[in-house]
Amino acid sequence: MAELHVSKKSISKLFSEMQSKKFVIPDFQRPYKWNVEKCETLWNDIENFTVTDAKAGSDYFLGTIVSYINSEKNQEIIDGQQRITSFFLLLRAFYRKLEDMVEDEDVKGLKNQLAPCIWDINPISQIVSDKSLIHIESLVATEEDNGTFHEILKTGNTNDLASDNYSVNYRFFKSQCDEYAELNPMQWKQLCITILQKCIILPIECDTPETALTIFSTLNDRGLPLADSDIFKAQIYRNTEGEAKRKEFTNTWKELTQICRQGYVSIDDVFRYYSHVLRGRSNDKTKEVGLRKFYAEENYKRLKTDYVINEVMNLANFWRYVNVEILPDEDINYNISIEARKYLHCLNHYPNEFWKYAVSVFFLKNMDSQSFDEDFVIMLKKLMSFLFVKFIEAPTVNAIKDDIYSSCISLNNENKLQYRLSFNEESLMQQIDSHSSSRLSRALLLLDAYLNKNQFAAIPYTFDIEHIFPKKWQDTNYNGWNYEDAMNYLDRFGNKIVLEKKLNIQAGNGYFGVKKQKYSDSKIAVVNDLSNYPKNDWLKADIEIREVTFKNNLLSFFKSELI
Repeated sequence: MAELHVSKKSISKLFSEMQSKKFVIPDFQRPYKWNVEKCETLWNDIENFTVTDAKAGSDYFLGTIVSYINSEKNQEIIDGQQRITSFFLLLRAFYRKLEDMVEDEDVKGLKNQLAPCIWDINPISQIVSDKSLIHIESLVATEEDNGTFHEILKTGNTNDLASDNYSVNYRFFKSQCDEYAELNPMQWKQLCITILQKCIILPIECDTPETALTIFSTLNDRGLPLADSDIFKAQIYRNTEGEAKRKEFTNTWKELTQICRQGYVSIDDVFRYYSHVLRGRSNDKTKEVGLRKFYAEENYKRLKTDYVINEVMNLANFWRYVNVEILPDEDINYNISIEARKYLHCLNHYPNEFWKYAVSVFFLKNMDSQSFDEDFVIMLKKLMSFLFVKFIEAPTVNAIKDDIYSSCISLNNENKLQYRLSFNEESLMQQIDSHSSSRLSRALLLLDAYLNKNQFAAIPYTFDIEHIFPKKWQDTNYNGWNYEDAMNYLDRFGNKIVLEKKLNIQAGNGYFGVKKQKYSDSKIAVVNDLSNYPKNDWLKADIEIREVTFKNNLLSFFKSELI
């Protein structure tokens, strides 16, 4: 039976008990993430507590920490490392201030209370003989960051230009100590005592890492602010047997973190996409549940397979390749062509991310196929056409959910999409008008630009929507326009184009005849076409004609893909 011990300890008692031992931050944990804002909140809370409730004998509760005793008799911190690390920096800032003060009995007494919290002390003399014998070690930090952290605790000094969280937060605590000591010399000492004796933690000490991880998961399932992926990381680590394999996993997770950062996706995002891969494989078309709940089912059974981390890595690499065109280091069989990127670009402006679920299923199903890109383009065109038409007909998330779930299943089983759609060309022609200012308008305008037969290159990922007849105008400058006409025609599709940001700024609100000169500098074919427009006036009739062409282009494309 698993054993655990829960107690109530002050900061002084908890930290000073670590003589000849250490708090160890395991390598599967997150790096130190606290910023100055969190440190400032902690400082202000304790400062306020010192002059209010502490005087009435109350304690300041800091929460729980979860740990287990490893084979070296050190406490490995499973939950609470951010607070533990921050308190080491805070206590060192207080000690550094004491080192600069004239050593009277109070200063000497405070140093004697602080020292055993940070370092090993000589059991006979009760003084610190070696400040390198520190009570904390992080296995997750880089060697450089770990060296920085230890150097701060050893010397009490930091590089003023250093931007790592250890240095920045230590400088904050040090400045607060200096300022408080100057303004409140007597109260400063009491603040130090309050932190040591009145700040209370409930340590939960477990007999095994498995027990600690179970407690950790249970606590966080009940609302503590931890990302879902942190829970998944702990669960996968827990189910990885052997020290060598666990080390390999932690290195893989660090690489996953870097890939996601480069690809502008979160690890939670990738696990969400992957959940729909798993749903597709199990023919699950039921209502989607929360991400943590999905993976927690049957004691995290879905995270216990040998291949889960490899597939998640492959998926993360794919989305990085999609978003920033960075290829994985290893050899891959798939390529994403400019043609495919055109449609991915359009889908990125779709009002929700459900399309990414189907794309993720397709990728893991076909990533080793020699015809990946060719098949990918075919699938993207159909997926985009269905989603765009469906949104035009019913602009809600619920309208496409069931079809996406069904498509994830059919893509996995048969490599094809499955959806329900009634294609009524006349109705769509009328309904498109109502989306000229909707959440889909950017995507439709972008698609129209890509459908131009002369558009060979990708359009800049960030672009502006240019109003050919400008938003700001004077009727004296625009022949044939009045205020009522402008309001009716300004936001119609026939009056809009996608345009590079720089050119949009340069074109401004000028007269169409002048704007055409700027349009000629564009690398977007539909804009270039306007630069050769035979007239210098842009009137209602021109917008109407262009709008009909715009709608016919879209409907012709949708029809070719869906019927």
